[in-house]
Amino acid sequence: MSDYDYNNVDWAAIKRLSQWYSGDIHDVLDDYTYGYLAGITPFGVLKPGQVVCGPVSTVLYEPSTRKGQPQDVYHGAIDAVVPGGILMVDSSCAEGSGTGELMSTGAKTRGAVATIVNGTVRDLAEVRKLDYPLFAKGMSPVGVSGRMEPARAQIELDIGGVRVRPGDVIFADVTGVVVIPHELVGVIADAADRNGQGEAVARQRILSGEKLRDVWPVGSTGPV
Repeated sequence: MSDYDYNNVDWAAIKRLSQWYSGDIHDVLDDYTYGYLAGITPFGVLKPGQVVCGPVSTVLYEPSTRKGQPQDVYHGAIDAVVPGGILMVDSSCAEGSGTGELMSTGAKTRGAVATIVNGTVRDLAEVRKLDYPLFAKGMSPVGVSGRMEPARAQIELDIGGVRVRPGDVIFADVTGVVVIPHELVGVIADAADRNGQGEAVARQRILSGEKLRDVWPVGSTGPV
């Protein structure tokens, strides 16, 4: 069980990160061990240009043949999520969707800004009515009863080789999901600001009529 203190979340850095997009963030994460959660894409509602960014609470499913098993671990994680936080659920251990309408309703009601699932999700028509960002690897109507159950919360997860710890920050948009280690959030926000501002200047130069090869990368002096 993680002892991460959510009172230490760098909300100012998260706000700065939220003005950019996942490509900007990953560009400046390339020198670190964290990064892109491959194959996880939006299934809930994202408005044009919308991003979600917040500290992670984690849930891990494990195989189980019990029927009608309690969901207390996942329910507890939802009820305890910090407002502005993101739920990261690893339900990849077996076939089945443990996240759908009720889990998403609970998460949104408690103030979560998104749920990210390493696995499948269901009830998408209802989830989309909630206007709630839900990301996953796929969709399936198959339930989890007799297949798996949420076993542990607030532990470190390994999502395709990417470490995700409680308190780490997830940034997600229509392109994908990126993980930022909590101790580097300020550093990554600073780098993303520089990177994004450089792109903004380049964009304006291109729109004003300059040739792309003379503008990008930033600092380019054109052909020699």
